[in-house]
Amino acid sequence: MSRNEIDKYIVYAQSVGAKGLAWMKMTNKGLESNITKFFPEAVQKKIIEVMNAKPGDLLFFAADTYKNANEIMNKVRKKLAEDLKLIKEGQWNFCFVIDFPLFAWNDEAERWEPEHHMFCMPKEEHLKFLESDPGKVYCTQYDLVLNGWEMGSGSIRINDPVVQEKVMKVIGMTHDEAEMKFGFLLEAFKYGAPPHGGVGLGFDRLVALMGCHHDIREVIAFPKNKNAQCPMDNSPSDVSQEQLKELHIKLDIVKKK
Repeated sequence: MSRNEIDKYIVYAQSVGAKGLAWMKMTNKGLESNITKFFPEAVQKKIIEVMNAKPGDLLFFAADTYKNANEIMNKVRKKLAEDLKLIKEGQWNFCFVIDFPLFAWNDEAERWEPEHHMFCMPKEEHLKFLESDPGKVYCTQYDLVLNGWEMGSGSIRINDPVVQEKVMKVIGMTHDEAEMKFGFLLEAFKYGAPPHGGVGLGFDRLVALMGCHHDIREVIAFPKNKNAQCPMDNSPSDVSQEQLKELHIKLDIVKKK
């Protein structure tokens, strides 16, 4: 890959949120780049080993938070795959994604939040980390993915009131708040809820892929636009003042002319 081509991907990475995109080229003599001087020889050897780098390979790097770096490099990876025509048309590649983290750290709020939702059962071997190290807790969530599209998502749900309250406590919910919002659920668990779970399948996504479309709006009967409006029946329609009065709702939104 030429320097001009490398620069193209650096610009692309910046367009999707990266501050930059570092790179190293694998040669017969080892890694070459203007950044190799910042990497000790032992670290370079470890990079070569982990990446199984061969002469001619190009390695890209991004420095950011764990989440941002993953999202940015995933977009760069897909861009490279498209440009280099590594994605073969007509193939169906399924995979199950498991071992999802239960919590995500919010830097701005400085607290833990559910990565997906707070009702997913933690893995049994991770229950011991709930109160001491929530970042180590994985949950029993599972996604079915086809050609990079999420086809289905589900999980085994919490059925133990003690575990559920511990999860709520991790995300900053007090006992009184938990009782006020989810007391009915915690009370029901005390009577013995069986282990339960499920999965939701995206049939419209499957149909879109079968039809070689990249947007489910092409295959569903009443597609919404990106403003959540339906161009076929012009919904949602305006609500009359009489209806708002009935429901004791007051709107202060200025209507666009």
